This record gives sequence, C-alpha cells and structure tokens, in this order.
Amino acid sequence: MSYDWKNILIKPDQPIRDALAVIDSEALRIALVVDSDLCLVGVVTDGDIRRGLLKSLTLLDAVELIMNKSPLTIAQNTPRKDAVRMMQSKGILAIPIVSEMKIVGLETLQKMGEQQSKLNPVFLMAGGFGTRLKPLTDNCPKPMLKVGEKPILEVMLNSFIKSGFVNFYISTHYLPEMIREHFGDGSKWNVKITYVHEEIPLGTGGALGLLPADVPDLPLILINGDILTNVDFERVLEFHIKHQAAATMCVRDYEYQVPFGVINGEGNKIISMVEKPVQRFFVNAGIYVINSEIRNSVQQNVRIDMPTLLEQFISKSQNVMMFPIHEYWLDIGRIEDYNRAQVDIMNLEF
Repeated sequence: MSYDWKNILIKPDQPIRDALAVIDSEALRIALVVDSDLCLVGVVTDGDIRRGLLKSLTLLDAVELIMNKSPLTIAQNTPRKDAVRMMQSKGILAIPIVSEMKIVGLETLQKMGEQQSKLNPVFLMAGGFGTRLKPLTDNCPKPMLKVGEKPILEVMLNSFIKSGFVNFYISTHYLPEMIREHFGDGSKWNVKITYVHEEIPLGTGGALGLLPADVPDLPLILINGDILTNVDFERVLEFHIKHQAAATMCVRDYEYQVPFGVINGEGNKIISMVEKPVQRFFVNAGIYVINSEIRNSVQQNVRIDMPTLLEQFISKSQNVMMFPIHEYWLDIGRIEDYNRAQVDIMNLEF
C-alpha cells in the first residue's frame, strides 16, 4: 500500500473529527499538526482522540486540545535502522522527519501493507434468539440476518480477518445448524473456526466456560454477534496489552438531553437553573478483551453476563479498563436498527 505523508497534515484549529478522518482514511494511524509554514506543532494518534473523549471532549473540539505538543522526531538522512530502533524503544508506529522544524516526511515502523497473523482467540457470541427482531428471526438466528449481501456474523468475521485474526470460536444455541453450515471450519476464509454449543442460554459470558482446553493462552476478544461496527480490533488489543489490563471493555459515548429545565437548590432557595441540560455517559458496546485468568474463572454451564463477571474482578482490584470507540457502531437489536443497518452498510467499509 502506497501512501503520501502530505495527506495527513492538519491545522491546530481543525476539529478532532478531521484528524480522525485522516487517521482512518490514510492507514498511517497518525495525523501531523502543522502551522501555515508547515512547521510541526504536534501529532495526533488514535489514542490521543480516545483520551480526549474520556475527558469529555467532542469530535467538534479543536485538534490542539488533544495533540502531543512535544512529539518525537528525527532529522533527514537518519538511517532507517536507527529510526526503527527508536520507534521500537518508544512503542510508537511512526515518527515525523523534520528539517529546521518543518515536516519533510514520515518514517513508519512497518512497511505499509504488511499484515501479521494474530493468534489471539476471537469469540463470536451467536446464540441469541433475537426475540425483538421477530418475525425475521422465526426461522433464522439473528447473527445470520443479512445486512447488504452478507449475514451480520460474516461481516463481523471479515472485519477481524482484515486485522489479521485467524483463530475463531463461535457460540451457538438457537438454530445452530444454519451457522455451522454457512461457516463450516473456516477454510473458506483461510481461518480456523471452532464451535461451542449452549444447551441452555448462559448469558453473555457463560459460554466462556465451554471453550476447549487448548484455547491459546493469549488475551481473548469477545463480541456480541449482533453488532455492526468498523472498530479497529487490532487497536483494541494493543490498548489492552499496553495497559496490562486483566480485561478491557469497549464503551460508547452516549448523550441524553433532559427535556425540562433542571433546578438546583438548597432548601427553598434556588441556586441555579439549567435549561434542558445534556448528560453524557459511557455505555457498554458489547466488545471485550479478557485475559485467560478471567476466562478460566467461568465454570462450565454456569450462567453469567459479562458485566457481572467483570464486576467480580473489579472487586478484587484487578485492572479493568475501558476503551472508548468513536468508529461506527450499531447494536442490531430492533427492527428499526436492522433497517438502519441496511442503509448504513452501503456507505461503510468492512
């Protein structure tokens, strides 16, 4: 894949969403912030954007609020082996090349287009009844409903394959034969697919107890089978490893506007009034990364939901992190969600 570093230049006063568009479209995973003279004033990575979201910034706020104002740089003619050594030691993927503070290029850790297989297990939860999607699910498991030309579960599988994942597990319960017949052993996609079957519904986390003993001892990604998203799962995994987390939950920013004026008071005295305030929350996005300790704690055929499972480890002071996702995300739980997915899939890259 060829690239041009000039396509990732942005100005400090541009909105964060412009930096996000650059990072996503150019596949370099970095945006270079420059002034009118092309002098480097900062860099923005996907991680900077997510940290900004955790600080309640929005994608309409200025890039200068989240950029790294003291980025690591290298001079022209720096040998690539030295640049690679520097990036590896600092844990970064790209480094700007500058001459008298003006940006003149970009060195990357890996050549664009290289893709390494990831052996981390991916667990796709596909056992739900899809009751709220009746009558569409009367004779079809919800994850097998088509969005565009492919089942939801196949769209999800392809997203993981695109990021280099090759080791998949699928949990089934309702109409399992339809899922097995479509996906087989995964050889059609050059991946390995193993199935676990829930005789009774075990919740969003209970199927972990059914996984075979030979699951690789690596962080496992678990995702609900009714989600349509183009989140970069590789970045989620990198975040989990970087923060030495026992578990990571992906979260979405959710806003709720109170439809009335809110009155704050002390006794009978009004202290302040806020007209129709907007409250912001982080909500569970149904995507998790968990270490083997958590996975192995789930007993066979015991019902448990993922939030409950993670709460058990939070109570033990385990490092449970949250990863805010700003990419497209849709929980296809209702007929209106399914109809929206049919429109959205036409304009999204998966």
